[in-house]
Amino acid sequence: MTDTPARQATPLVTGSEIAKLAGVTRAAVSNWRRRYDDFPTPSGGGVNSPLFDLAEVQAWLDRQRKGQEVSAEVQLWQVLRGAYGDDMLGGLVDVARLLNEGVAPEELPADVVRLARDLAESGGAAEAVSVLAERFTESVRRAGSDQITAPRVVRAVRHFAGEVAPDATLFDPACGIGSLLLAIGPDQGVRRCGQESDARSAVFAQLRAELTGRTGVGIVTGDSLRNDRWVDLKADLVVCDPPVGEPDWGREDLLLDPRWEFGTPSRAEGELAWLQHAYAHTVPGGHVLMVLPASVAYRKAGRRIRAELVRRGILTQVTALPSGTAASHALPVHLWQLRRPRTLGDAATRVRMVDLTVGDPDGSLEPTAEQMAEVPLVDLLDDAVDLTPGRHVGDSHRDYAVEYQTLRRELTEQVRLLAELLPTLVAGDGPGLPDGPTVSVADLARAGLVEYGDPEPVSISDQLDTDYLQGFLRSAANTRRSTSSSGTFRLDGKGARIPQLDITEQRRYGAAFRALQEFEERARRVVELSRDVATLARDGLGNGALAPDS
Repeated sequence: MTDTPARQATPLVTGSEIAKLAGVTRAAVSNWRRRYDDFPTPSGGGVNSPLFDLAEVQAWLDRQRKGQEVSAEVQLWQVLRGAYGDDMLGGLVDVARLLNEGVAPEELPADVVRLARDLAESGGAAEAVSVLAERFTESVRRAGSDQITAPRVVRAVRHFAGEVAPDATLFDPACGIGSLLLAIGPDQGVRRCGQESDARSAVFAQLRAELTGRTGVGIVTGDSLRNDRWVDLKADLVVCDPPVGEPDWGREDLLLDPRWEFGTPSRAEGELAWLQHAYAHTVPGGHVLMVLPASVAYRKAGRRIRAELVRRGILTQVTALPSGTAASHALPVHLWQLRRPRTLGDAATRVRMVDLTVGDPDGSLEPTAEQMAEVPLVDLLDDAVDLTPGRHVGDSHRDYAVEYQTLRRELTEQVRLLAELLPTLVAGDGPGLPDGPTVSVADLARAGLVEYGDPEPVSISDQLDTDYLQGFLRSAANTRRSTSSSGTFRLDGKGARIPQLDITEQRRYGAAFRALQEFEERARRVVELSRDVATLARDGLGNGALAPDS
């Protein structure tokens, strides 16, 4: 029988790797998949992160000549970078105006005009502006900036927002270039309102909306906290990825602002100001999805505001997103979901905690049963009001009854063994052994009967019992020799002295010392078990997982 060599597996690549291979953005690869019927079908991966056969991809790129030359979008980006330098957002605004109005701004270089029009003619103005927005997002994220909402964050907010009614009103008070505001809900019908403090970002977001065919979009410029341009707006859904760690958010000017119905945030809690601003713009039954740093869930300064959100039944869910979701750093971020009750009886009675931190940032965002917990409000209203999902999800899946019975049985057994270990001792019938003939450990070592171990000397001779040796090393006389004037105890094996007894007597004493050592070790275990079982029982009785036996 001849052996048939195994077929070597062809490497698989992601859409991002195809983009790098062709010198384009991931948006361009997505567009190719939609526009070209002969684009390779996925050979692995999942719906949200498909994998493609590398050989098939290379062959397709060769046929399309997309791997043979620098793409139009790459050329445009390179020319823009040369013309605008660090002001790439200004360049994007000028290109978007050209594509939207058909007239080139005076400051736009001729080669940029030509390349932008070529790109729009080949794939459409909507694709051109989407490609430029994605490339800008990638460049800013690589620089480690928090100005741009990461694509994975956008994906997570879109997932947890769920289905949005076509006649809904959406609001983003810190919309940036529109990444979140334009991604949520259906393309048509929805009214979208945004505000952004950076004028160029606001203009680009508006032009981006118009070029991609979205109607009913209004984006204004201004600081939302200090100068709310949408004072009378009430939205069905507010989404926001607010500025992080900004101490100068306007607290001194806004101390009596009616938006702080849950408490005036401290200077260090600007994120909770944004959260309350977003909530102030919701209709009864409306929702807020706010991207927040994990520290907002437990920082001491925000405890009172967190407690009010919980107590009033407004906070409905906190999701800890997978590490790496906010691509500019590896720290986890949380997604808080709030809902304005329609009536007093419509408030939430539990908060759903979802912990996805160990998941793949590109994988499924649907939590398993083990990754979520419905936590009663009373269990969150302790001294810390810690809303970190991981703290609550683990406890919710704890089997208190089984764990309590296991600990109780172990404690009972340890107590029984503890009593048995305590040796039987009787009154001695003579002077204390240390008052009789003794020998120093140093002499025993010179005689080859002892070696200095770590931490205590040990016998290396059948003339000396190790338990006897170490037992007397811990006797009162030797302890006093080993204690410094400052009260610090350090076993001094070389200076210690032990009684001289024959090996039979040594073993009798050694057995008693060994039993005492085991007794002390088991006693420490009993103390640990007693503390653990008492804590478990108290928690279980408090949260209803345990009840007294009738």
